[in-house]
Amino acid sequence: MVPKANNNGQQKMGRHMESVHPGRVTKDGAGVTLTRILESDLQRRLDPFLMLDLFGSDAPEDYLAGFPTHPHRGFETITYMLAGRMRHEDSAGHRGVIDSGGMQWMTAGRGILHSEMPEQECGRMAGLQIWLNLPARDKSTAPWYRDFRREELPRWRESELWEVVVLAGRYRDLHGPVTRSVTDPYLLDLRWQAAAEIFVDLPPTHTAFVVPYQGAVSVQGTVLPTAHLGILADDCAESGVLLQGEAGSGAVLVAGRPLREPIVQYGPFVLNTQEEIRETLRLYRSGAFPPAEI
Repeated sequence: MVPKANNNGQQKMGRHMESVHPGRVTKDGAGVTLTRILESDLQRRLDPFLMLDLFGSDAPEDYLAGFPTHPHRGFETITYMLAGRMRHEDSAGHRGVIDSGGMQWMTAGRGILHSEMPEQECGRMAGLQIWLNLPARDKSTAPWYRDFRREELPRWRESELWEVVVLAGRYRDLHGPVTRSVTDPYLLDLRWQAAAEIFVDLPPTHTAFVVPYQGAVSVQGTVLPTAHLGILADDCAESGVLLQGEAGSGAVLVAGRPLREPIVQYGPFVLNTQEEIRETLRLYRSGAFPPAEI
């Protein structure tokens, strides 16, 4: 018998898995090996999320080159460390080190230059990064940054069965440390210590998807392997999701309220029009990026 868990003690089924998408192994930064899970072809379907990368290796040559100084504009990045240490520095004067189990949240806004470099020369480094779009009204906001230690992230433990770490959004009576009024993002880390089912309530207005980073999970019989993205169907009658995992499995559940605005991307710049992209490239190539104001 697989133990079941939900928010009110009643049996629920929740949303079903609409489709499954394998990740693509690639390199980014100065040569970091990673798996790109959410790419541009899914941006419309998974609005307001733009990208999700998984990284994880015990081999230093896969991560030591890191991500030297590079630009961003028009969205937010959320980096969650599953193992290892990463140092952040940016043009707005923010500095910090993310340790295992910690999270970094950065708003690029009107423009920022930053670097993310390993704070280790050996051992395992693993984690994920998500790009969350900003509404048009906020794309010219000032850059913002905050890092959170493992102990600052709320977690719900269910005996020796499973736990849920709340990076953003809500689980039961726990609330993540960062909120956004427009996109209302949910980012939950689900970890199984034993075979069990976990029910998570999600707003019916939100798009949602699941990515296992260790082991596999299933939704209504559809198995989702490691480093695959499972899109949850939009169904107002079944707003939450029931996930089943085995001992040792781990997955992130991501959800957010769609912006339904134009998405125009050129590499690290995500805006709403081609003209905004052209102006950003002009600023960057002329050395006037990031702009002090717009």
